Amino acid sequence: MPYEFNLPDAAATLRLGEALAAGIGPGRVLHLKGELGAGKTTLVRGLLRALGHHARVKSPSYALLEPYTLSRLDLYHFDLYRFKDRSEWRSSGFREYFNPASACIVEWPERAAPDLAPPDLELTLEFAGEGRQARIEARTPAGASWLSSLRFFS
Repeated sequence: MPYEFNLPDAAATLRLGEALAAGIGPGRVLHLKGELGAGKTTLVRGLLRALGHHARVKSPSYALLEPYTLSRLDLYHFDLYRFKDRSEWRSSGFREYFNPASACIVEWPERAAPDLAPPDLELTLEFAGEGRQARIEARTPAGASWLSSLRFFS
């Protein structure tokens, strides 16, 4: 069953990212879906700040990948928006980052479907007036555990 959250402003999106940080760990995968400007990178910024990264967090739209080495985690933030078809995923070499030792966050995962493995969590951000609506769904048992840690988010 998906969880849904109303995010009235960017600060709420940052807080949701912070809440997600509690459940991320090695081997976890988060897919982020939503239109351009929906707040995917803002959410990642909140997650990274909660993990202790206080430097600038930029969208990997042009680089396709931004790596982060944190005290307890190697985290890779992908943005596949510029992929024209899934053959680009196959030839990118990115598959090696998806392993039990690292966490991966993927924006625009549908650009690599069906070659991208299912995520632990799938999060969709949609415009809702001036704010956003977030829908989060577990896709694996690890994702269900991660999702249950969000029940106190407000």
